[in-house]
Parts: sequence; C-alpha cells; structure tokens
Amino acid sequence: MASKLSVLLLLLAVATVTVLAQRRRPTTSTSTSTSTNTDEWNYRDGSEKVNMRNVANLTQVLDNWRFDILSQMRGLLQNDHQSLLPDYARIQPLSEALDDLYKEFNALKAHLGDLTEKFSAIETFIDEFKAGGANNANAGPAANPVPAAVPRQAGRRVVRKKATTS
Repeated sequence: MASKLSVLLLLLAVATVTVLAQRRRPTTSTSTSTSTNTDEWNYRDGSEKVNMRNVANLTQVLDNWRFDILSQMRGLLQNDHQSLLPDYARIQPLSEALDDLYKEFNALKAHLGDLTEKFSAIETFIDEFKAGGANNANAGPAANPVPAAVPRQAGRRVVRKKATTS
C-alpha cells in the first residue's frame, strides 16, 4: 500500500514539474520572422550557416540510393516477378474475373472477325457499284435526274462533300 502511494506521489510530482516548466517557457518566437504564426517553420533561419558541399554530397547519396533501388526493382520485376507480385491464382474472385475477361476478349475478337467478313462482301459490292457507275458516266450523256428534296431535321445542318474524281 505504501509503495503504491509513493509511486502516485512521484507521478504527481513529475506532472507538476512538467506543467510548471511549460508555463515558464516563452510563448513568443525569438526568430526574425515576419510571419504572424509562430508555429510555422522559418526555413531562412540559419540558412547562411549551411554547408552547400554537404548538401550536394547528401543529394548525390540519395540519388545513388534511388538509382540502386530502382535498378534492383526493375531486375526483380523482369527476372523474378513472382517474388514481388502476389499469386493471383490464389485470389479466387480475381482469378475468375480475369478468366471471364479473357473469355469476353476472345469472344469479341471472334465477333470482330465475323464483322470483317461481312463488311468485305459489302466493300466488294460498293467497289463494283462505283466501277459500274463510272462506266455508265463514260458511256454517254444522260439526263441529269433532279435529286429529291430531303426534309431537314430541326437543329441539324446538312454538309455536302464535293465529289472527287480519281
């Protein structure tokens, strides 16, 4: 019981001394800062005492460390990526999502191939039609048919391209 009381008195004495020391500490800054906030760090204080050679050496050391770390990481990623990256096969939802994405990509690739085949047939038809139209124009002068009037939609402009001959 007496030891608990002595520990409690010791802690109370330490707390009292700490509070009194904090009260005696000056609240105004002794720096020549023009800032009104005393909590801000004035980086200009003592700047004339800085040895620039040491700063350059420290910068060089940090730059060398950065280069070494990045080259080691690059080497590990290229040669032994399994040691850095997690095994995605162990994460089941991610593995399933990647598998689904791969299947969708292959399905889109197959669908794109089907569309390419369909458009190749249309392209040959258009090429034949243009070639036939060019032959008919060379055959003789025909009466120019008057194009039918196209009703305009409100808010849209119709831009006509000039026909180019090749």
